[in-house]
Amino acid sequence: MPRLKTAVMMSGRGTNMQALIDSCAAADAPAEIALVVSNVPNAPGLERAIAADIPTLTIDHRNFPDRESFERRLIEDLTTEGIELVCLAGFMRLLTEVFVEHWRDRLINIHPSLLPAYKGLDTHARVLADGVRFTGCTVHYVRPAMDDGPIIVQAAVPVHAGDDVDRLAERVLAAEHRCYPLALRLIAEGRVSLVEGCVVIEGAVSPVDMLVNPIK
Repeated sequence: MPRLKTAVMMSGRGTNMQALIDSCAAADAPAEIALVVSNVPNAPGLERAIAADIPTLTIDHRNFPDRESFERRLIEDLTTEGIELVCLAGFMRLLTEVFVEHWRDRLINIHPSLLPAYKGLDTHARVLADGVRFTGCTVHYVRPAMDDGPIIVQAAVPVHAGDDVDRLAERVLAAEHRCYPLALRLIAEGRVSLVEGCVVIEGAVSPVDMLVNPIK
């Protein structure tokens, strides 16, 4: 069975991209990372892709007069490469409706909170300021509104007493590295469908026990 031809779009270190690359290296992986695209020349994550022998493409948004022309170029190059699914992994550009609707239900993102809570930036600082007991991460289909769209996979991460932004971010990032490959696998296996705007996963198994924080 052909593997799902997937592109990763990133702007920075590429740690979530690396998690996807590693998961797709397995012999039974139903997806392949066929292309890595960055809008930032010399982004550190490009070296990760090169080390994995994955083709890379840099399209600097600063070379275009507006968002629409930049995105049209992205669409053209992704289409030329036969890409079937696009994963945003730290791609630090807001995408317009032109791009999002072209790739509707073929475009996913990961966000460091339990959406729909804490959309936007500075999520960990806001979580700590609000004193919530759980945060986490979410993989979702992308819609034109920021950090919006049907949820595929989530992980709950407890907030510890004495946490600062860096410590909390590290634990959430570990959860991201687990959730993103899982979401890609579920999609590539054909187990994910959308019903009335919500994701349904064939054969999904959910945790049985509740989570309580603090435990005493």
